[in-house]
Amino acid sequence: MSQVRSLNRVILVGRTGKVPELTVMPNSGKQLAKFSLATNEGYYDQGSSAWKDLPTEWHNIVAWGPLAQKVEKSVGKGDMVLVEGKIRTRKWQDKSGQDRSTTEINADSVIVLDHRKDSAGQGSGSPYPGDRFRKDSFPEARSQSTPPFESTRDGEDPANEEDPF
Repeated sequence: MSQVRSLNRVILVGRTGKVPELTVMPNSGKQLAKFSLATNEGYYDQGSSAWKDLPTEWHNIVAWGPLAQKVEKSVGKGDMVLVEGKIRTRKWQDKSGQDRSTTEINADSVIVLDHRKDSAGQGSGSPYPGDRFRKDSFPEARSQSTPPFESTRDGEDPANEEDPF
């Protein structure tokens, strides 16, 4: 029998739906940046000779540690970004005790492709425009012995946290 491996990898290019929110996890003190990303696709319909847009797809993006700090400083609402990471689905309970699940993208890297022109200062003048941010490119991230995806392995109990989105 051959050894078959699988791969959980996603690359998204889209516009941010809001300014990233930086949060500090109460139990561990780790920083978390979260924002939404809109992607949309379309196709050319030869029958009507018109471009048809498909519905916009929204993605919940999560970045941890030094990457979260860089995202919070450099990404604004409406910016075009490339996000590379892994899809994670987690379960949690809301305040009324109802079981819920959330699918999110845990970012490994974020590239700011273009800042929104009319963002009134949001994202423009960033100290990091066009830079590629990878969590393994920061010395402080390499010195830690924690696994790369802390949202499911860092000892935090997602059930005790309110849903971040």
